Amino acid sequence: MEAVLDFNREFDVSLFDRVVDVLFTGKGGEQKMAQQILTEFKENDMSWTRADAILTSSGSLQSKFIALQVLDKLIQTKWKILPVDQRTGIKNFVVEIILKTASTDESLRQNRVYLSKLNLILVQILKQEWPHNWPSFIPEIVQTSRSNLALCENNMAILKLLSEEVFDFSAEQMTQAKTKSLKSQMCGEFSSIYTLCTEILQKAVQPSLILATLETLLRFLSWIPFGYIFETDLISNLCTRFLQPQVTRNVTIKCLTEIGGLDCGNDYKDRFVALFSMTIAGLREILGDLSKIDEEWDEYDDEQQEFIQNVAMFLTSFLSSHLRLVESSATRDDVIQAHQYLLRISQVDEREMFKVCLEYWNVLVRGLYEDGRTQPFSPSMGLLNLGSSNGSNGANGAALSAELRRQMYSGVLTGVRYVMISRMARPEEVLIVENDEGEIVREFIKETDTITLYKAQRECLIFLTHLDPQDMEKIMVEKLGRQMDGSEWSWNNLNKLCWAIGSVSGSMTEDQERRVLVIIIKDLLSLCELKRGKDNKAVVASNIMYVVGQYPRFLKAHWKFLKTVANKLFEFMHELHEGVRDMACDTFVTIAQKCRRHFIAHQPGESNPFVEDIIANANSITSDLEPHQINRFCEAVGYLISAQLNPQVQKELIDGLMKPANEAWDSLVQQASQNMNVLEDLNFVKQLGNILRTNVSACGAVGKGFLSQIGRIYIDMLGLYKAVSEVISASVAKDGEIATRYANIRAMRTIKKEALHLVDTYVKHCDGEVAAVNENMIPPLLDAVLNDYAQNVPPARDAEVLKTMNTITSTLGSLMTDKIPIIFDALFESTMGMINQDFTEYPEHRLAIYQLLRTINQKCFNATLSLPPQQFRFMVMSIMWGFKHTLRDVADLGLTITLEMVNNFNVSDRSISNAFFQTYFVELLNEIIVVLTDNDHKSSFRLQCMVLARMIHLIESNQITAPLYDASAPGNSSNNTFIRQSIAGLLSTAFANLTQRQIEVFVAGLFNFNEDFEKFRNHVRDFLIQTKEFAGDVADLYLEETERELESRKQKEKELAMQIPGMVKPSEMEEDE
Repeated sequence: MEAVLDFNREFDVSLFDRVVDVLFTGKGGEQKMAQQILTEFKENDMSWTRADAILTSSGSLQSKFIALQVLDKLIQTKWKILPVDQRTGIKNFVVEIILKTASTDESLRQNRVYLSKLNLILVQILKQEWPHNWPSFIPEIVQTSRSNLALCENNMAILKLLSEEVFDFSAEQMTQAKTKSLKSQMCGEFSSIYTLCTEILQKAVQPSLILATLETLLRFLSWIPFGYIFETDLISNLCTRFLQPQVTRNVTIKCLTEIGGLDCGNDYKDRFVALFSMTIAGLREILGDLSKIDEEWDEYDDEQQEFIQNVAMFLTSFLSSHLRLVESSATRDDVIQAHQYLLRISQVDEREMFKVCLEYWNVLVRGLYEDGRTQPFSPSMGLLNLGSSNGSNGANGAALSAELRRQMYSGVLTGVRYVMISRMARPEEVLIVENDEGEIVREFIKETDTITLYKAQRECLIFLTHLDPQDMEKIMVEKLGRQMDGSEWSWNNLNKLCWAIGSVSGSMTEDQERRVLVIIIKDLLSLCELKRGKDNKAVVASNIMYVVGQYPRFLKAHWKFLKTVANKLFEFMHELHEGVRDMACDTFVTIAQKCRRHFIAHQPGESNPFVEDIIANANSITSDLEPHQINRFCEAVGYLISAQLNPQVQKELIDGLMKPANEAWDSLVQQASQNMNVLEDLNFVKQLGNILRTNVSACGAVGKGFLSQIGRIYIDMLGLYKAVSEVISASVAKDGEIATRYANIRAMRTIKKEALHLVDTYVKHCDGEVAAVNENMIPPLLDAVLNDYAQNVPPARDAEVLKTMNTITSTLGSLMTDKIPIIFDALFESTMGMINQDFTEYPEHRLAIYQLLRTINQKCFNATLSLPPQQFRFMVMSIMWGFKHTLRDVADLGLTITLEMVNNFNVSDRSISNAFFQTYFVELLNEIIVVLTDNDHKSSFRLQCMVLARMIHLIESNQITAPLYDASAPGNSSNNTFIRQSIAGLLSTAFANLTQRQIEVFVAGLFNFNEDFEKFRNHVRDFLIQTKEFAGDVADLYLEETERELESRKQKEKELAMQIPGMVKPSEMEEDE
């Protein structure tokens, strides 16, 4: 087998075939050896010289695929350094093989997969050679297409691939200049390609050739000049000749979708209307009225289902772009028919297709709503001037008024309301789900796709409610009535109805909301009493809780109802079903956050504020709750207490709430102080952990007023921290690292973590108390925590220590400067020792230590200047280690710290900054360039460019005055020259395939564009594509644009949502109390 690796002897194709055969059919050691040989073969620089022999003589298709892989790699990485005659030889050879393989219809069918690979190779060559070195390519392909039908079909596939590479994937594969050149050439030579396509579509009878031509045309439609589409018979031919036949209807509707989505400004309006009318006429003949599609969907074959999906894409795309145009210029029947088709398709139980329809329904209802805001809707007006069903909608093509548009679509929108309610997705607040076995269970994993779908449906329902609140009310009450009388009773139907009711909160007037809610909640409470069985009760209870949790405005306005709801939640906290208890606690938290002021106010007819009754009865309310549910209950009461502005009253409420926990705490701490052996009791330790968790939950809700409670337990808590630390250390010393996995040791570590969580939570809320916190809380905390962390074995160190120190440093800022050296000594080297062996172990510690480093650099930069030189160097090396990570979070932190550190030193005293830059500037710069050009670090591309641009700007603007070079060495005259030479030298060594001229141009660009970040980044991106380091997937180089676009869209949507009543969920609204 090894003979195939000997490139000094004649190549034995049959032996190569045998090795490939062993790889795919052999077993054991022989197969492993074949794999190793073929891997070495593909990696050898000379392997491409064997490709012609394999492609010409091999009888194995797999062997040919390997040869094509080798050729593909050669073309993408080394094409430009091949001699011209070799490039011409490879090009001619590939063309010859394609012509031979695609010469007959039979060969075309048999070798379809092989030909597709060959076509890809040819397109890769074209990207390198065309048009400059192969100007005759387009005329040649057109000429050969006219000579042979089979060749013509394959040539269509080549043109389709070329179009995709140039217009769809070019941004990720070619430099901007190359892309622009190819696009220009393609457009310039398109007339001959279009003529060829037209001839085929007019004369060809072979279905596969027509199909291949239409597929190719589909790829062209997005970029060809509009005249070829709208000033020819193309649209008419597509609608009248190719839409009806089953074999071509799918690709034809795709072509019509592509045309319908084009943006031609104000041109060709009549052609768009004609396209719409002809397509709807064609769909009427093919589809009928689709009245039973939801019942018959499963009986459709794959091709029929695909066609319906493509019809949905056409209608949603076209109507999104041209709705106003067809409303004013097409017949009303056609416009309504299009929407009726979409309504029918929306009923089909096919999620992806439904999401496509939903996107359009959102566009339609938002547009109608926006119209109504500028032209108020008056229900008293009739259908004035709506036009007959045979004529156009508007007078002489004029746009319809907002009122006429709403009336025109009223029937369609009623249908959409029914569809949205019957297909409502589950909100994330609902924790009770029906599993595959039909059982009602607690949900533990959130489905992000379902949450996204719910948000889109909710938005649609909000607009639908604004457009006709009476219709929405009628439908909801009617559907709930059918639940009550049992005619439509099912868990699924009730769930979807209640999810829809909850989702339209805030979109009705207060009067209507009150009327609807009283009916709905009254019926739901009756249903809860009527239905027997644990699961039935769980479903109804979860729906009651979801609905009431969504209507805080109603609850705030009706105290007695709010109190009834709260008491009902306390009742649900005793239900047998765990999920119901969970949801009762969560809903109580939601209501407490939104209605807190009402619970602490002295309401008319009440002897005292309701919060006092809740605290007094807390033991009986929580008697059936699990510890984590009790914590949620305490969190809710904490939110109520936070609304009490009188410090003394607030303290009394906190004391009342925490009384049971404090009594248990005092008893347990006293037992531990008398006999440390009780810490061996797992149940004892778990109780302590749960009490601390309760404190954390309440503290987060109450805020800085919780200081009195923390003061009560703080010293005991730190004493307990030290005590369990000693037990853990002793256990590890005795049994080794395995001890960290013992149940009692893990429970003790929970005590340590929750103690730290409590400090972390309070410090985040300690506004105005930072001096007192610094003086009273921090010294004993550091004493208990730092030494323990440093001396523990790595698996016993808690990342919470790093996180808490980060919070404290961030909140206290410069007050921590004198303590940073102590924190550094205890935490830094010990943590870096855990994470500097690889890039993956201890991910929590890894992220936390870099977050702490960044905070120190931001808030206590002067403290780093007082570090000993050796420790300071260790810090800088650690930052470099950070941005070498492939984990994006850590790498981004490392780069951000680098940027901020460079900026901090640049504005420091000149003697300090000069010393830093002379020692570290070149080293930092080199490491940044290394990660920038490394394939594994693409996701941090934007930050890498920012750091590089900043560092080069400091050189270019002469802000670094100290020489970074060896002044005694010849040739060094300035920092600018020295850094240019350093970068060029580094790149020359790393990329042997680049010419010196390419590197010089790149380095010059870095210095020219360093003040224009967009140009700088694009310049770097083009260079990286040139290096071929990113020949595979360079999508991450475009990550910033994607993220920025998403962030911008999100912000815009948020601003728009704030203007529409009900669009922002009650739980997401800013507090108004």
